[in-house]
Amino acid sequence: MINKLLTATSCALLALTAGAAAQTFPNKALTMIIPFAAGGPTDVLGRVVAIRMAEILGQQIVIENVGGAGGMTGARRGADAAADGYTMVLGTVGTHAQGQTLYKKPLYDALTDFTPVALLAEVPIVLITRKDLPADNFKEFVAYAKANHMKMQYGSAGVGAASHLGCVLLNYVMGTAVTHVPYRGTGPATQDLLAGRIDFLCQAITAAKAQIDGGTVRALALLDAMRSPALPNVPTALEQGFKGLEAYTWNALFLPKNAPAAVVKTLNAAAVQAIKTPEMRNRLEALGAQIVSDDRTSPQYLASFVKSEIEKWAAPIRASGVFAE
Repeated sequence: MINKLLTATSCALLALTAGAAAQTFPNKALTMIIPFAAGGPTDVLGRVVAIRMAEILGQQIVIENVGGAGGMTGARRGADAAADGYTMVLGTVGTHAQGQTLYKKPLYDALTDFTPVALLAEVPIVLITRKDLPADNFKEFVAYAKANHMKMQYGSAGVGAASHLGCVLLNYVMGTAVTHVPYRGTGPATQDLLAGRIDFLCQAITAAKAQIDGGTVRALALLDAMRSPALPNVPTALEQGFKGLEAYTWNALFLPKNAPAAVVKTLNAAAVQAIKTPEMRNRLEALGAQIVSDDRTSPQYLASFVKSEIEKWAAPIRASGVFAE
């Protein structure tokens, strides 16, 4: 009887302790792992969101850039962290959808190794070329690529990154075999494009907009269904007669699996409040990010969304024959 009482008392104390911890969360600095190099599109968006989330939560959010394997290295670190809510991962279509098919042996299971928190934004991809490429529009680009693809090169932020898979889809639709040159991040890939050492990039608007506005590259097509308010003068590939060319990235927050529901609720509320702040919304949309609607911000929606995205990208990746070790 005494043992039963002690056991019941211990359970009650543990429950009270857990409840108190949830009520005081967060009571120290948090970490947001961005699984790509600093300065890239995911990093830019993540830092903007982290600043506002930190103000809402009343605690500092430390950014940790962990690149490698198309973002999977950083995401794996996040999956291995303690499930107490203090380490988040800013995932993308590459880390949590495309990589599950692209890699023969993914470093994790995107559906079971993480706790979904919130889908934040979607970012269309734009095709940009070196300035002296002899193509003034997308139709001319396709014709040029078909005639010269064996000697052309495109860059990306790394194998498995959205910039890589965007161009995989582009090659697939065009029926070409342009050589892929992976870089350690968006920055060096862009520098080589500006220097004329590669021919084109399939880049997220958030990373390409400055070069497009500055006239240092040519923007030939937005790989999306509709034009972007951030680049209103850039027509879509669909407008120019090419169907099936929708490439994008998205950004969402994840915690390690089995994170406490109360912690998930707190971080979801902070993240949603952050992106809905008018100043934040304007800043993110100016960068080219499209804030998701209210009905798409719940953890439950993100869980189903990741599953559908894995299925969506599996077919074109398999059809392209591109795989990574």
